[in-house]
Amino acid sequence: MSKSVLMVVTNTDKIDADHPTGLWLSEFAEPYVEFKKNNIEVTVVSPKGGGIPLDPNSLEGEQPSEWKEAEEKLLQTEQLSSVVFDHFDGVFLPGGHGTMFDLPNEPHLQDGLAHFAENNKVIGAVCHGPAGFVDVELSDGTFLVKNKKMTAFTDEEEKETGLDSFMPFLLQSKLEEQGAHFVAQGNWADHVVKDGKFITGQNPQSSQKTAEAFVQALGK
Repeated sequence: MSKSVLMVVTNTDKIDADHPTGLWLSEFAEPYVEFKKNNIEVTVVSPKGGGIPLDPNSLEGEQPSEWKEAEEKLLQTEQLSSVVFDHFDGVFLPGGHGTMFDLPNEPHLQDGLAHFAENNKVIGAVCHGPAGFVDVELSDGTFLVKNKKMTAFTDEEEKETGLDSFMPFLLQSKLEEQGAHFVAQGNWADHVVKDGKFITGQNPQSSQKTAEAFVQALGK
C-alpha cells in the first residue's frame, strides 16, 4: 500500500501593500518531488482552496524542470475543510511568509494536526510552515509543540530579512513560549531536527533534507 500525504499551503498573497508574499516555491516543490519519487500520494490543500500565490522572491532564476508537476498542483488546491484526516499517513507544511497570516488559528488545520499527533502519524514542516503549529492544542489541553525538539525560521533569520517588524509574531519566540525545545543553527544553515515522527527544517535551504527525513519517518 502506498502512503498518502497531505500538504497544506498558504493562500495569503501579501504582507501589506508594499510586500507581496505567498508560498515559498522550493519549500513546496522539493518535498513534492521527493514524495512522488518515493511513490507517495500527495494531496495539496489550502485554507480557502483555489490557486496559490507564490512569493516573488522565491521565483528568481530558472526553476528546475522536475518542479513542473508540483507547480501545476498549485493552480487549483482543495479546501482544507473538505479533508478527511483519517485518509492520510502524514501532513507536511511548507513555508513562505504567507503562512504567518493564515495558518495560525486555522480551525481545520488545528483539528488535523491534533489528529496526526494523537494517532502517531508523521508531521513535517519547513521554514515558516511551523506557523501552523502555533496555538494547536491536543485533547488534554497541552500545546502540540510542548517538549518537542524542533526548528523553524529563526528570529535572527527573520531580522535579517528586514520583515520582522511586519510579522504578527516572531515564530521561534512563539514556539518557545508554547514549550518547544527549539534547536537553531546559524542563519541559512541546512538544518533538520527529528523528534520521532515530528520532522522540522529551519529555512528554504533545509527543504530537501527535511523531505528526506519525513519520507524516512513515514516508512517506519
